[in-house]
Amino acid sequence: MSELQTSEQLCQARCVPCEGGVPRLTSEQAQQQLSAIPGWELATGPDRICRSWRVRNFRAAMDFFNGITELAEAEGHHPDLHLVGYRNVTVEIWTHAIQGLSLNDFILAARIDQLPIRSL
Repeated sequence: MSELQTSEQLCQARCVPCEGGVPRLTSEQAQQQLSAIPGWELATGPDRICRSWRVRNFRAAMDFFNGITELAEAEGHHPDLHLVGYRNVTVEIWTHAIQGLSLNDFILAARIDQLPIRSL
């Protein structure tokens, strides 16, 4: 990654298929890129990004997950989705093929942030 991408640039970009061979972002690069997607944070070493929401109810959680499902399928980039206590939603993203973070992860995060969510 040569330069920091803004949230707008990330939302306009598309995920590029990755089958490995792409270098992982360094911790410093990932930390810098996080500034474009407020609410997301580095997790697990830091090889993932994650964000949590508390939604209105179970239906709101499922509606949000369905929106993420459609987006993830269109992008060919699939996050881990977690639902705890029927309305505590967490999304974790990383590039599986490189076992770390790539620009694709930040693109997907920025685009997830554009989805409607009925939070508390």
